[in-house]
Amino acid sequence: MKAIGIIPARYAASRFEGKVLADLLGRPVIQHVWERAKKARTLEGLIVAADDERIIKVVESFGGKAVFTSKSHPSGTDRLREIANPMDVDIVVNIQADEPLIHPFMIDEVVNALSEKPGISMATLYKKIDNPEDIDNPNVVKVVVDKDDFALYFSRSAIPFYRHNNSRIYYKHIGLYAYTKDFLFTFANLPPSYLEKAEALEQLRALENGYKIKVLETKYNTIGIDTPQDLEKAKEMLLQETI
Repeated sequence: MKAIGIIPARYAASRFEGKVLADLLGRPVIQHVWERAKKARTLEGLIVAADDERIIKVVESFGGKAVFTSKSHPSGTDRLREIANPMDVDIVVNIQADEPLIHPFMIDEVVNALSEKPGISMATLYKKIDNPEDIDNPNVVKVVVDKDDFALYFSRSAIPFYRHNNSRIYYKHIGLYAYTKDFLFTFANLPPSYLEKAEALEQLRALENGYKIKVLETKYNTIGIDTPQDLEKAKEMLLQETI
C-alpha cells in the first residue's frame, strides 16, 4: 500500500507563536521533524502543509518540500485532506510539526498497522509514562486501551482513576496518526464532537462516532513543543539521544 507523510505546520500557535521555526541546536524544529521522517522506510513521499510563507521558505532552504494550504483550516487534519485529495495514495500519515524527537520507526509502525492488518483504518501510538510530572500535565495526553489495543478514551486528565493506591500505570498518547485515505475523508467530514471540544482532542471525534483507533505501544519517546520550556527539554533530550 502506498503511503505518504504530511506534516501540517501552523505559524500562529497560540501558546508559542512560530514554534516550528524555533532554533533547536542550530536547526529549526521543523527541520528536525523533516529529516527524521525522511528516514522512514514505508513513506513514498513527504510534504509540509504550511499556512505561512515563512514556513515555506525555511523548509525549502533545507531542501524539503512544502505546499501552501488554506489559512482557514481549523485543524491539521483539514490540511491533510487538502493535500491528499488529488493524490494516488492508500495511507496518509499525519506527522506533528512540533515533535522534533519523532523516530522514523514510529512512522513505519503505524503504516504497517494499516497495510498488514485489513480492517484497521486509523492507527496511532502510546508509551508508558516514566516521568511522574507528566501524569497531571494537561499538555501530555493520556490514553486507555482495550485488550486488543484499541483506544477506549483519550484525556488530558490522568486516566484511569485508581480507586486503591496500588501500582499505578499511565500511558502517554503520541500524536502520530496513520489513516487510510478513505477514512481520512470520512473522519474530516464528521462535525466536531462534544468530547472533542471539551478536551480539545480531535481524535475523540472518531471514538464518539463509533470508529476504532488502533493504538500501538512504542519504545520511543517524544516531546511536543508547546512552550519555550518544552524547547529546552527537547534540547536536553536530543543531546542524550542517538538515532
